[in-house]
Amino acid sequence: MSLLHCKIGSVLLNNPVIMASGTFGFGQEYARLYDVSVLGGIAGKGLTLHPRSGNSGCRLQETAAGMLNSVGLENPGISHFLHHELEQMAALGPCVIANLGGANCEEYVEGARLIGEDSKGRTLTGKRGIEMIELNISCPNVKEGGIQFGVDTEMACPIVRAVRDVTHLPLMVKLSPNAQDIVRMAQMCEQEGADAVSLINTFSAMKIDIHRRRSAFDNLYAGLSGPAIKPIALRMVHQVAQAVHIPVIGMGGITSVEDIIEFIMAGAQAVQIGTHNFTHLRAGEALVQGLEQWLRRQGIDSLEEIRGIISCV
Repeated sequence: MSLLHCKIGSVLLNNPVIMASGTFGFGQEYARLYDVSVLGGIAGKGLTLHPRSGNSGCRLQETAAGMLNSVGLENPGISHFLHHELEQMAALGPCVIANLGGANCEEYVEGARLIGEDSKGRTLTGKRGIEMIELNISCPNVKEGGIQFGVDTEMACPIVRAVRDVTHLPLMVKLSPNAQDIVRMAQMCEQEGADAVSLINTFSAMKIDIHRRRSAFDNLYAGLSGPAIKPIALRMVHQVAQAVHIPVIGMGGITSVEDIIEFIMAGAQAVQIGTHNFTHLRAGEALVQGLEQWLRRQGIDSLEEIRGIISCV
């Protein structure tokens, strides 16, 4: 096995560096800048059952140590992706991870069913397709006044269970840091059959336009990502990794090889790179190469030698 190989459920990755959903599109734009086949995986742009135009008004704001976004899951819809983007995305080489969102349980289930059926069809024809679903439970529940599914464990549980029941694909659940109890949420995902959890999604945050005397965003709040959240993300990954037996994929403010090593030592099986893709357009290539070089300099033969070595006090 290669120095950087890692496994998430039944899926073997060439390395633990995955591009985070919403920061890498479906990979085509970045493929013009470097050979993205060096990556372990790409979590595609968030998909919903029906196309979405996203939020109105300002969508991005830079912060002192990161970024605020209020994109609103703009995407072409699952069917369009399956018929127009997937083949080109799969041809890039890394593991294809479909990030699935929804406004209610029915949309999540139907979306997962469509993705699973397409994946089976491609397997039968010998074509490579989606290898894993990343279930985004940070979406607003329209039936409950807009509260995120991922905040309340009891609200999220039926979604995870229902999606698990309709798909044969490995299932990774993306957790929100805004959850009432993120450890309990992760344990629930494991109990309901998830193959992995990824964390953390963005923090609910705010920016005020003092000249217009209103929020900078039409939706009032936005999602905070980038280096500012890394220490909190690292703590949450460590707590979750201590409490579950399934792989944990860490993300949140990763900008360097040293950051990746911290997440691995905290117990992460792999990591996702998000905001850093906007500040360093060849981030994936640099991090994969740098990670291998760091391990060789340290005389480490496998990531397993350092994974999860930080125990609870």
